[in-house]
Amino acid sequence: MPELYIGLMSGTSLDGIDCALVDFNGEKAHLVGFEYQPFQTNIQDLIQKLSKPDALISLKEYGTMDAQLGRLFAETVNSLLAKVSISAAAVQAIGSHGLTIYHAPDAEFPFSLQIGDPNIIAEQTSITTVADFRRRDIAAQGQGAPLVPAFHRAIFHDSTEFRCIVNIGGIANITVLPKHQSEKVIGFDTGPGNTLMDLWIKQQKNLSYDKNGAWAQTGRINHDLVSLLKQDVYFDTPPPKSTGKEYFSLPWIYQHFDPLNYKAEDIQASLCFLTAITICEAIKKHAPATERILICGGGIHNDYLLELIRQHSTCPVESTEQYGAHPDHVEAMAFAWLARQTLNNLPGNLKEVTGALNAAILGGIYPARPLGSLFI
Repeated sequence: MPELYIGLMSGTSLDGIDCALVDFNGEKAHLVGFEYQPFQTNIQDLIQKLSKPDALISLKEYGTMDAQLGRLFAETVNSLLAKVSISAAAVQAIGSHGLTIYHAPDAEFPFSLQIGDPNIIAEQTSITTVADFRRRDIAAQGQGAPLVPAFHRAIFHDSTEFRCIVNIGGIANITVLPKHQSEKVIGFDTGPGNTLMDLWIKQQKNLSYDKNGAWAQTGRINHDLVSLLKQDVYFDTPPPKSTGKEYFSLPWIYQHFDPLNYKAEDIQASLCFLTAITICEAIKKHAPATERILICGGGIHNDYLLELIRQHSTCPVESTEQYGAHPDHVEAMAFAWLARQTLNNLPGNLKEVTGALNAAILGGIYPARPLGSLFI
C-alpha cells in the first residue's frame, strides 16, 4: 500500500516551484511524480522586491504575495496529481517549505520568514498541509536551517563510504555523512551558491542565470578579488551557521569592492570560483575523510562551476542521480519527508546541524477540508 506525501520547494534562486510526489512505503523513498512550475517574470520581480535587504514594502504587498504564492503552490500540486492520475484522497499530506523572504537566525530576536499561505494550499488541494518548518527550530535556539541533512542521511547514507552531500541552490550547503550511524552528522550553509552569479548577470545582461556558466568562462578568475571576498567573517564562522540572499546580495558585492575596477565577465568568473572554493574548503576543513561528494540542486547544471569543484576536490564528485534521487528533486522530496515526520510526531531537525537545544517536531499542521464535504 503506497504511503504518499507531496513536497513543495521554492528556493533562493527564485526560479519557480518544485513539487514532488513521494512514496515512503519501502526502505528508500521512491519518487512517483514531479512537477515544475516556473515563475513568470512579474512574479520574480515582486519576490525580488520583497526579498531585498531592508526592503520598504507595504503590508498589502506582503499579504498579496503570500496569498498569490499559496495559490501557485496549490495549482502546482493539482497539476501534478492530474498528470499522474492520483487523487488528493490518496495523499497523506503536503510539506510546503514556502518561499524565504528573510532569514535572520542571529538577530537580537531571531526569525525566519517564509510566504505561500498554507491555508490556501490545504483548502484548494483538499490535502492536509504542513508548513512553517524553520521557526520551531529557531525557537529551540537553532539556526532554522539547513533542514535537509536529516533527509540526506535517510536516503544517501552508506555504511561503506564517507560521503558529503552538497546542495547548490541560491545558497550552498553541505551535509557530512560518516560511515557509521553512531558518528555525528553535521551540515551548514557554506555561503553563496548561485545567488551572487544570478544577481550579477541579471544586473549586467538582464538574464536570470548564467546557463552552463558560459559567461563566467569568458572571464578570468581574479584570485586577489576572491581572496578579498573570502575575508568576510561568515566563511570563518564555525558551524552551526546558516545564511541567505539577504546577506549575500548585490550590496554585499559593492561593500567589498568597486565593480568599476574590474571587467564584468571577470567578476562573474570570480563569483563562480568563490562558490566552488568555499564549498571545497568547507569540506576539507570539516569533513577531511570524505570519499565521495554528491551534488544536488540547481548548481548541478552549471558545468563550469562543477568543473571548478572537481579541480579543487580530492575525491570523486558526482550527481545524486546515481545514488537514489535526481538532483533537481532532492529538496522537494525532503519536505515531503519532513511532513511525514511531523504527522508521525517525529523530529525533523538534527540539533547537531542547526545548533538547536533539542530535536523538535517541526511545522504547523493545516488540516484539509474532507473531499466532497462542506462544513456548515
